[in-house]
Amino acid sequence: MHLRTLPLLLGAVAASFAAQAQKSIYHKGWTDFNKNGRRDVFEDKAQPLEKRLDDLLGQMTLAEKSCQLATLYGYGRVLKDEMPTPGWKKEIWKDGIANIDEELNSLRETSKAQTKYSYPFSRHAAAINTIQHWFVEETRLGIPVDFTNEGIHGLCHDRATPLPAPIATGSTWNRALVRQAGETVGREAKALGYTNVYAPILDPARDPRWGRVVECYGEDPFLIAELGKQMVLGVQSQGVASTLKHYAVYSVPKGGRDGNARTDPHVAPRELHDIFLYPFRRVIQEAHPLGVMSSYNDWDGLPVSGSHYFLTELLRQQYGFDGYVVSDSRAVEFLHEKHRVATDFQDGTRQAMEAGLNVWTNFYSPAQYITNVRELVTSGRLATATLDQRVREVLSVKFRLGLFDQPYVADPQRADKIVHTPADEAFALQLNRESLVLLKNEKGLLPLKKIQLKNILVTGPLAAESSHAISRYGPSNNPVTTVLQGLQAAAGPGLTVLYEQGCVALSPGWPDSELVPTPLTVAEQAGIAQAVAKARDADVIVAVLGETDKAVGESLSRTSLELPGRQQQLLEALHATGKPVVLVLINGQPLTINWADRNVPAILEAWFPGPSGGQAVAEALFGDYNPGGKLTMTFPKSTGQIEFNFPFKPGSQAGQPSAGDPNGGGRTSANGPLYPFGFGLSYTTFAYSNLQVSPRQAAPQALIEVAVDVANTGSLAGDEVVQLYLRDVLSSVVTYDSQLRGFERVPLRPGEKKTVRFTLRPDDLALFNQSMKRVVEPGRFEVLIGSSSTDIRAKESFESLAK
Repeated sequence: MHLRTLPLLLGAVAASFAAQAQKSIYHKGWTDFNKNGRRDVFEDKAQPLEKRLDDLLGQMTLAEKSCQLATLYGYGRVLKDEMPTPGWKKEIWKDGIANIDEELNSLRETSKAQTKYSYPFSRHAAAINTIQHWFVEETRLGIPVDFTNEGIHGLCHDRATPLPAPIATGSTWNRALVRQAGETVGREAKALGYTNVYAPILDPARDPRWGRVVECYGEDPFLIAELGKQMVLGVQSQGVASTLKHYAVYSVPKGGRDGNARTDPHVAPRELHDIFLYPFRRVIQEAHPLGVMSSYNDWDGLPVSGSHYFLTELLRQQYGFDGYVVSDSRAVEFLHEKHRVATDFQDGTRQAMEAGLNVWTNFYSPAQYITNVRELVTSGRLATATLDQRVREVLSVKFRLGLFDQPYVADPQRADKIVHTPADEAFALQLNRESLVLLKNEKGLLPLKKIQLKNILVTGPLAAESSHAISRYGPSNNPVTTVLQGLQAAAGPGLTVLYEQGCVALSPGWPDSELVPTPLTVAEQAGIAQAVAKARDADVIVAVLGETDKAVGESLSRTSLELPGRQQQLLEALHATGKPVVLVLINGQPLTINWADRNVPAILEAWFPGPSGGQAVAEALFGDYNPGGKLTMTFPKSTGQIEFNFPFKPGSQAGQPSAGDPNGGGRTSANGPLYPFGFGLSYTTFAYSNLQVSPRQAAPQALIEVAVDVANTGSLAGDEVVQLYLRDVLSSVVTYDSQLRGFERVPLRPGEKKTVRFTLRPDDLALFNQSMKRVVEPGRFEVLIGSSSTDIRAKESFESLAK
């Protein structure tokens, strides 16, 4: 044997012995996580949860406990190694870690995160197992990692099933579809090795200027609660955790501004509970999510991530949350840096932990935060009992996820068969279809009749754009069908689809040009002229206008809600040709399209669809699908009307007459919404009849049963979203003019009639009285049934009796 080969042989032998030693921790039905050769209580799945927690906590050192309170961002963010290396034994996570976020997912927006381990799917599952093996086998207690990932647009992973933006999903008003979306995200997460999904977002988007409107279900708390509940139930039905975002009062920064201005929401106490906390309370109580993400804003001077009131009194004691709270990125640092209520990062760490925060998150190494915890406990500034409680809450979730019973993906190869299947693709297409909202259809221009057309011009900066279909919080690297491609594929023989961009989405100098308009450049004039020239040869024009992901999204906000750039000039030039124009909107927030509403005969709202959105739009335009979605955001006529949303207090945004009552008359520039909450048209018509409310007199805790008949009175099949609004006629405090308290999306064939039933619970009638106690007051309530918040077709009342 050559002497130079001896070290190699010895190394191989040592590795073999080490491998055998590690294998010995695995036994039939249990794992020897702490490697002591016996089955401890925490390793015995037959033992009660509390005993397992007590046993494990009792064996943990301060170093190990503190490591269960921090996030380690995955490869390309913080981790520099795709796979474990010997150097990990020198890192802070040598004693474990709470969770690893976005590990090996090939995040589109981070070039350093591109990895060979993200796809095929089975390779990722195997890679996660390898990393989990390291934590189980190479740390003293072997506490498994909770692998987290985003999931609001579909799972944030290379080539996972892509879903439309939440604002589009909300517009479906379809609980069953949202439940299936959650099941899809959860199933794919489980198969790929993720154990915790950051979804859904439960923030009510009350200011349409805010950049993250696109990531919310809408502005109404009841709708958000109903859909969010289904998302959580779907995700957690697959054995992974759902973590709610962003708790709380996050979605109304002052002036709708985002970025570093994520603070100072102007929200009154009763509004706090009725609007912004309502979805969290209901989803926590009814769906029992295992995670909540705390936001980095304040409310009334209380930074949420450092507030005992928000993180303990409300969240745990009143709502009954029993999972773990993870901070949004930099929320703890902001206690010192932005809010200036902590002397330094370490003091902010203490405040957050005492408030109820479990796991810190940021885009750098967790070493400093973990060191903060250790020094705080060692110096006596943080009680050991507080430390133990925070760790206990994290470990409780890990136990309930089954990580101490089966820490690994059981069958990595199966991921290739169950992630992004043809059935998933068909489901995503249906979700895109049902999210479409028909805003206008003058003289039945839509659906377009192919037999009557020879040439269609597709134009506009969003016609061939795809960036809106790929979210930082959703899958990457899936092929996208643009609206242009969808129309080309659907046109068929004999119909020519012409294309001309016309203009870019965001002109040079934008967004400053929204403040100080500038004349069109020679190139911009030429681009519009080329589109107009082709329009003259077309029978109909499809203008695809709106926003890209550079205009709306996280850290973005707008001073105007007009069509950005030169798109309005393009639209007016196209209209001037005299050819019929169909406007397709690709956008992430309501737009003040007053000119289009008055002049363009047909408008279809597509929001930010997923990759199959182009096909869904084409189907709707050609009549292969009848759009039935409804708006979940009020469209204002002007940014000067903002705040303008639903629900609202009586008189707070009503139209102001030009004459009459001297205290109410005037000449308000813009009265009423452009499109109200709940609005959406169809290619068919619906009639409502036979509204029944029972009982007409009810005890405070009684259930109220409501039924109404809905019929399709047109010639095409279609979906109607039946909406139930409740009005408290007389109350001890000012309540909202009406509140959404029920909805159902109902498919109907021509001539078909169905009875739609609702059950009103005491919680639906309750208010916060003058003592801020949530009660059902005696008195009369009106039940309003209709096709939108302003299109009420039937009304009845009932009386709630005193106790």
